[in-house]
Amino acid sequence: MDMKKVVAFKVLLVLALTIASTGCKKSSSSKNSSRATGWQINSREGGFQYNTDFREQETSPGLVFIEGGTFTKGRVQDDVMHDWNNSPTQQHVQSFYMDETEVTNAMYMEYLDWIKRVYPPSEENFRAIYNGALPDTLVWRNRLGFNEVMTENYLRHPGYGEYPVVGVSWIQAVEFANWRSDRVNEYNLERAGYLKRDAKILDVNAESTFSTDTYINAPTLTYGGNEEVINGEGNRRNVRTDADGNESNIYATRETGIISPKYRLPTETEWEYAALGLSEIRDYNLYRGRKKYPWDGQYTRSDKRKIRGDQLANFKQGKGDYGGIAGWSDDGADITNAVKSYDPNDFGLYDMAGNVAEWVADVYRPIIDGEFNDFNYYRGNVYTKNALNDDGTVKVVTPDDIVYDTLPNGKVIARNLPGEIAQIPIDENETYLRTNFDKSDSRNFRDGDKRSSRYYESFNDDEGEDGEKKDTDTRKMYNSPKHRITRDSLGNIIREYDKGSNRTSLINDEVRVYKGGSWKDREYWLDPAQRRYFPQDMATDYIGFRCAMSRVGSKSKSRNKTKN
Repeated sequence: MDMKKVVAFKVLLVLALTIASTGCKKSSSSKNSSRATGWQINSREGGFQYNTDFREQETSPGLVFIEGGTFTKGRVQDDVMHDWNNSPTQQHVQSFYMDETEVTNAMYMEYLDWIKRVYPPSEENFRAIYNGALPDTLVWRNRLGFNEVMTENYLRHPGYGEYPVVGVSWIQAVEFANWRSDRVNEYNLERAGYLKRDAKILDVNAESTFSTDTYINAPTLTYGGNEEVINGEGNRRNVRTDADGNESNIYATRETGIISPKYRLPTETEWEYAALGLSEIRDYNLYRGRKKYPWDGQYTRSDKRKIRGDQLANFKQGKGDYGGIAGWSDDGADITNAVKSYDPNDFGLYDMAGNVAEWVADVYRPIIDGEFNDFNYYRGNVYTKNALNDDGTVKVVTPDDIVYDTLPNGKVIARNLPGEIAQIPIDENETYLRTNFDKSDSRNFRDGDKRSSRYYESFNDDEGEDGEKKDTDTRKMYNSPKHRITRDSLGNIIREYDKGSNRTSLINDEVRVYKGGSWKDREYWLDPAQRRYFPQDMATDYIGFRCAMSRVGSKSKSRNKTKN
C-alpha cells in the first residue's frame, strides 16, 4: 500500500512539473508574440526587435527616486519681503529622479578634466570651450573681506572636494547636465556590449566623441564614424544574422531600454515638491498639516535626544554669525559644508535647505499660471529640432562648425560641441494647425505681456529674420536693461551699458529661478516655497545646483505599497 502511494506521488509530481514547464514555455512564448499580428517578436531571423523583458527604469548614478503626486506649490508661512510671487496653486508632479546631493567640486572637476583632455585649451579653436566651463572663482572676493583662500582653493583643493560647487552660472549647470547624460549613456552602451570597451577613454578626442542624440539618430556618425568603436569585433554580442546573412540589432535603440533619459536641471515645481518631502506627514490620502522646512516641525533645531539643539541646516544665524561660537558650532560650518553633513529629508535628499541655494530650470515670472496648466508646470520651453543636410541626414557638428556666443557679461561659451547634432527652431512643419503649441519660443506664453493679451494682433507684429520681435511694445511688461556686447575689427570686446532711465524691471527671458536658502541666507529663505531670480549667465558664491531625470513607465516602484 505504501509503495502504491509512493508511485502515485511520483506520477503526480511528474505531471505537476510537466504542467509547470508547459506553462512557463507558454508564458515565455506569449511574451514574445505580438498581440497585434501574432508574429514573433525578437526572432533570430529578424523582424521586430523589442525589449520584452524590461521591468523598470534603472536608477542612474547619483540619483534617488521621487514618487510624484499632488501638492500645494507656493504655500509659505511668511512673506516678509512682500514679493507676492508665490501665490499657492495646486499642482501635480510626475515621478522623477533627483540628485541625492548638490553637484560637488569633485564631480565638476571630473567634467573639467574630460573637457581639457578632449578639447585641449592649448589649441586656439578649443580654448573658449574650457574657459567657458570654468566656474568663476572670483565670486568669493569681497571688497571688505579676506576671502582669497576660497578664491584660490575652493574649487580644486581636495579639502573642499565634497563641498557643493559654486561660481557656476545657470548656463554652465545645463551644459554639465548635458555632458553627464552623454557620459552615463556611453557607459551603459559599453556595458551592454554595443560600444568598444574603454573607448570612452582611449578613443575619444575632438573629432571622435559620443553624443546620445547622435547615437540614436545616426549611430554610424558617433565617434566620428570610427567603426572599431561602434561596430568592432569586441562589441558584436547583440548582433543577429538571418539565413541570408543580413545583420540586425547592431546598434542600440530606445526600444532596448538601455538608453536612459537625460540628466537636466529640475523644474521649480519638481524641486519644491522634492524639498518638502511631504510623505512624512501623510495619513492615507491626506497631508497632516503643512510643512515650513524639508523636515517636520516649525523650528531649525533638532529635538532628537542625541543631537537635541543642533541646527538641521547650514544658514546664517544672525548678523555676523555664520556658524556659532568656537567649540560649540551651531551648524558646523561658516561658508558651505560638505554634502551629507545634515540629515536627509523623507525622500532621502540632502541639503534641500541651506548650504547653497540651487538653480532650477524655470524662467522667472512673478505669476505662476496654474489656471492654464496644473500638471508638470514649467516656464521655459524653447522647442528645437535636428538640423538636416541637403541629403536629409542629420547635421553633426565638427570641430570647424563650433558656434561661440558672447554673453552680456563678456564671457564666451560654446553653443554646441563636436559630435552633437546641430539644433534649429521648429517651424510651421511642426506647428501648423496645432492647438497645444504654436511657436518655438514659449517662454512668454500667458505671462502678462501685450503679446499674451486678447487684444494682441499677431499679423501686426513685425518679426525680423533672426526671429526677434521688432515691436518693442510686446516686451513692455518686462522692460529690463539691455546691455550690449560687440567687437571691433580687431576682435576686442566693446561693452555698452544700458544707461536708459525708462527701464521698469530686472526681469527678462534670461533670468532664472533659484530655490532654497544658503550659507549666506537667514532662516526665512529655508522655506522651499520661497523663490528668487538671478541672471542665467552670472554666478555667485551661494548658488549651486543638482540634476534631475524624468521617470519613464510606472508612477511608483512598487504596486503593493502601504497605505500609511
